[in-house]
Amino acid sequence: MEKLLTFLENSLTAYHACENAKAILDANGFYALKETEDWEFCEGGKYYVVRGSALIAFTVGELDNFAYKLTASHVDSPALKLKENPVIRKNGYAVLNVETYGGGIWYSFFDKPLSIAGRVVKSDGGRVYTQTVRSPYPVTVPSLAAHQNRGVNDGFAVNAQVDLLPLIGTESDADGWLQSLIGDNALSYDLYLVNEQSPYRFGADGKLIASPRIDNLVSAYASIQALCSKAESDGICVAALFNSEEIGSATATGADGDFLETVLRRIAYALRFDDNEYYKALRSSFLLSVDNAHAVHPNHPEKSDPTNKTNLGSGIVIKSHAGGAYVSDSLTIATLKTVFDNAGVPYQYFFNRSDMKSGSTLGVSALAKVGMYGVDIGIAQLAMHSACECCALKDYEALTEGLTAFYSSDFTVENGTITIE
Repeated sequence: MEKLLTFLENSLTAYHACENAKAILDANGFYALKETEDWEFCEGGKYYVVRGSALIAFTVGELDNFAYKLTASHVDSPALKLKENPVIRKNGYAVLNVETYGGGIWYSFFDKPLSIAGRVVKSDGGRVYTQTVRSPYPVTVPSLAAHQNRGVNDGFAVNAQVDLLPLIGTESDADGWLQSLIGDNALSYDLYLVNEQSPYRFGADGKLIASPRIDNLVSAYASIQALCSKAESDGICVAALFNSEEIGSATATGADGDFLETVLRRIAYALRFDDNEYYKALRSSFLLSVDNAHAVHPNHPEKSDPTNKTNLGSGIVIKSHAGGAYVSDSLTIATLKTVFDNAGVPYQYFFNRSDMKSGSTLGVSALAKVGMYGVDIGIAQLAMHSACECCALKDYEALTEGLTAFYSSDFTVENGTITIE
């Protein structure tokens, strides 16, 4: 569990999360590939490829049954993104000009220690390269005192251009801070202000955790751990960690881009399978879209479905939606339930209230590019998109066990019938 908490604490941005996932894969004998080079590998090999702030890792099993078993998660979370010319000087203070990234609960970002972290693009002669950075100090967005905002507890609409400007110091403190963070040879940057609070256990038995970025770093970490610890199985096991889910996935590093499709096709090509074999493999393949779900709230149970309330500590959540927000259907759910039952992994169901709009995740985007069987799953959590969220450690354990069982299973598809071995 401590390794999970360390991953949550150190993965401040998608760029840091990819670096940390890469380090885990390196330690477990995975070989780094490059998109700009030819790929060669064989049965029993372990590989990964990084595209900026996204990563896809995979293992090659026996190829008599050539198909893919995929998990897809994301490594981005709502944050404040620093603009160019970021300092606003006014009334003796220096504040930072930011814009919102994703659909955060923005009031939760007030009065928190915020790190400035992300990617800096630097030059060295004719070479342009990237480097992850993190400020050695926090900044904060101060609330307006209750005495000066008497109606604050009756409702507060956050104005991103007025209210969400982090305080970095006095006007004189603003000189040189950016240069010291990004360096003299920096050309550009993608910098975010993110909650730097350390994860902590809470509750009478210490079985719950609160942390920034539980959505969706818990899923990403569990996917990598499962891929590293799975039993030998047929086909190609894949763990995809995407960026940009919080803003719609339509980027080169998102699930709606071509990264996944390109990697799957190149795997087939390197293994000497033609297009016909590749498309046949897709129709025998299975994807788990792994992103978190809303637990029933202790103070607002009326916000959950009447008969499908998900609880912290009750196992993996299988998500369904009649409007297509999730990719699950009865056949794929039954298949996955069989895998979980065989492994003794607990699970529960999530449906939205029928009078509330559903959220969405990356499964729909991914399967639009690579048509295969799919299920949306995750763990139950509270305070989704807050600067600090919470979940149950027991559910992380169930998720890791469930994903390991999925990778370790073999699927045979024939005439709409799925056989699990």
